[in-house]
Amino acid sequence: MNIGLVAHDSKKKLMQNLCIAYRGIFCKHDLYATATTGRLVEEVTNLTIRKFQAGHLGGVEQLCSQIEQNQMDILIFLRDPLEPKKHEPDTKNIFRLCDMHNIPFATNLATAELLIKALERGDLDWRDVYK
Repeated sequence: MNIGLVAHDSKKKLMQNLCIAYRGIFCKHDLYATATTGRLVEEVTNLTIRKFQAGHLGGVEQLCSQIEQNQMDILIFLRDPLEPKKHEPDTKNIFRLCDMHNIPFATNLATAELLIKALERGDLDWRDVYK
């Protein structure tokens, strides 16, 4: 499955820790991330991550394109709801596209862990049929 990883600056360390904790599951799937998030996760996990541009430099649009083409199966976007970003309207497009294309989507650690555990159990295998 194709898993997208995005994290606001204040959540990048949390994303690293999440990927360390679930490295054994993530290593069985194809990972995609915005540039900085991908680099930071690679540094601590040695997982192979296909990196888009930085989020504010077009990475969000690249991710949206993958979602629109039904090439993303899960998206984990650890965002900071207390610090609005200049490019926040771009990120709202991700939410809308995930809803339109039935992409399981987590915006916090609790939901991310639920999706990862569901992935491990095979609960998300319906995505293969959906494609």
